[in-house]
Amino acid sequence: MKASIPLLLIVSLLLGGCFAPQVSSSDLQINVTINVDGQSLQTAIPSGSTVQQALQAANVTVGSLDKVEPPAYALLQDGGQVTVSRVREEFDTRQVTLPFERQTVRNESLPQGEARLIQEGANGIQELTTRRVFENGIETSNSIVKAVVLQPAQPEIVMVGVQTPFSSLPISGRLVYLAGGNAWMVQGSTANRTPIVASGDLDGRILKLSPRGDWLLYTRKSEKPLSEEINTLWALNLDDPQARPINLRVSNVIHFADWIPGTTTNITYSTVEPRAAAPGWQANNDLYTLRFSAAGNVGKPATVIEANTGGVYGWWGSDFAWSPDGSRLAFARPDGIGLVSFRDNELVSLVEITPLQTLSDWALIPPLAWGADSRTLFYVNHAPPQGLVNPEESPYFDLGALSLLSGANVRMVHQSGMFAYPAASPGAQNESEIDYRVAYLQAYSPLQSETSGYRLFIMDRDGSNRRALFPLEGAPGIEPQTPHWSPANDDDSTAFIAILYQGNLWLVDSLSGQATQVTGDGLIQKIDWR
Repeated sequence: MKASIPLLLIVSLLLGGCFAPQVSSSDLQINVTINVDGQSLQTAIPSGSTVQQALQAANVTVGSLDKVEPPAYALLQDGGQVTVSRVREEFDTRQVTLPFERQTVRNESLPQGEARLIQEGANGIQELTTRRVFENGIETSNSIVKAVVLQPAQPEIVMVGVQTPFSSLPISGRLVYLAGGNAWMVQGSTANRTPIVASGDLDGRILKLSPRGDWLLYTRKSEKPLSEEINTLWALNLDDPQARPINLRVSNVIHFADWIPGTTTNITYSTVEPRAAAPGWQANNDLYTLRFSAAGNVGKPATVIEANTGGVYGWWGSDFAWSPDGSRLAFARPDGIGLVSFRDNELVSLVEITPLQTLSDWALIPPLAWGADSRTLFYVNHAPPQGLVNPEESPYFDLGALSLLSGANVRMVHQSGMFAYPAASPGAQNESEIDYRVAYLQAYSPLQSETSGYRLFIMDRDGSNRRALFPLEGAPGIEPQTPHWSPANDDDSTAFIAILYQGNLWLVDSLSGQATQVTGDGLIQKIDWR
């Protein structure tokens, strides 16, 4: 047995010598070519290497924009090719001209075909930043990456005559209207119409003449995004043809801004906060006074009512109305009406009103108006429902009157509709009382007054002598709006009521009921008359 051991060792050694020596794959070299910067570099790298390792072995640096094919993580084979494309970018900034637009304003006071330049156009300036990409020295893309308007273009506004055969009427005071984002004034006769604000950006939220008709208060669309600023408040002296509009440095006015009766350049206003969600704002339900000068010096706003929730559905907002004598300021909000106490800086409720549940993104502020005696408030009341109906869903609305002397609260018109919008005529002294009439809108379909057309009615201050004026029975109804009485004059026989009908201005004689169409372009949006 001992002699067999050396024999086994000899056999093992002989068998081991029959196998070839083993070589590791990392010891094998492969040759690859790297094409870069116009050259072809040959390099040998271990088998199983990646493109990234081949580039490192050849001392080739790759920039952050450079392209490598195949990708850096790919494995290479013997005889493989790697291509590196050099990529760079350049940024160029230049200024270009923004051409102005041409706008045409139709004017019925000019003869057909006649044109008049209202505002000269001016080109704007825009700064453009361009990104140019080069691949191996050849430009492969060119694109604008930033555009900034350094100076906006000013549109050219041309007034074109479209005179129509409507009869002209003499009128008292000044009547202003908004059409196509511009404000116009009618004075002396309905044939005399003059553009007073031709910026083209009035939004119609506020268009108010001062009590004497010598100043105009209005809002303009903001140049900022709506999420930051909705509009701005401006004033214009109508007695000075050379006057320039005054920026009152007040923004986001939706429901209320008006002149304080008995003053010259004092106003009150309320604001909202812009919101992305409908309706586009959150009301502050605040109240401020502001004084400015004819020279354009604007004072600091004084707070009368701090921002507050505004009661039920207060997110929509509140409205206010000055009495003709300027002694009282009434307020209206979805859940009631009352007076503003300037002494205590608070709201004093007079009548609670059941708010209307609209099931939408708007709320109803009860239409409110003062009588000419400054002692009576006319308002729309949300009447109780019949049967088992949610009071907030009641379709019944009455026109009521509240006496601030006796406290009497009476229903003047049964089922007038939610948009009755009462408006009192100028008063006439009659012995110890002031006599006046009230115009209001009556819904064709009172139980569907949200969507119903309306008809202009008139009545005495006590609700008597009620009669329809306009339009004729059976004609399409009037859109919800506040009627505007002509200013007081010595001849009450020419007391007109201005109304918008199908986009045009009409004057209705309050005694005879005769209606006269004043404009025919269908562009009128808002009016005021003082």
